[in-house]
Amino acid sequence: MVTKWMFDKKKLRQTPSQSDGVDYLTEIRYRKEGAKFIQAAVKELRLTHDTMATGCVFFHRFFMFHSFEKFNRWVMAASCLFLAGKVEETPKLSKDIVRTAKNLLSKEQFTAFALNPVDEMLIYEKILLQTVKFDFNIIHPYKFILKYAKQFRGEKNRKGDVVQVRMLLLSYFLKSQY
Repeated sequence: MVTKWMFDKKKLRQTPSQSDGVDYLTEIRYRKEGAKFIQAAVKELRLTHDTMATGCVFFHRFFMFHSFEKFNRWVMAASCLFLAGKVEETPKLSKDIVRTAKNLLSKEQFTAFALNPVDEMLIYEKILLQTVKFDFNIIHPYKFILKYAKQFRGEKNRKGDVVQVRMLLLSYFLKSQY
């Protein structure tokens, strides 16, 4: 049932954040910052590309139903990564994700994790689970790109360039809601 996660342009312009007064460009910036944080944390924690992509998908899905005014993007990004690790079978301890967040974020940004950062992240994870309705079936296009790249005829370097450009485009789209 893929359609519940497909949004038309009208819906993308009428998100809960925008209803709460967050302008469109600010929301886009928040989405990019959350995705960049997930990517940086994945690199530091040495997790897989699928874990990163799943975390970004959870992040964008969550904020199609909730406002950035009501949920902190840094805590939610950490919670999305925590859940993505479980879904993609690359789990990390909650304290490791919190430690990584503390290393990557400024002191001001990290204050959103409150007095007990692990508990705060776990509370957000429960809300995330309810929001995504325990739907963990995410099909990432990376495997298809590599599969089809093998079918290309021509110079090996050129084939690698095509794959690299497509992967970069996919990474860009993970940072935006489109």
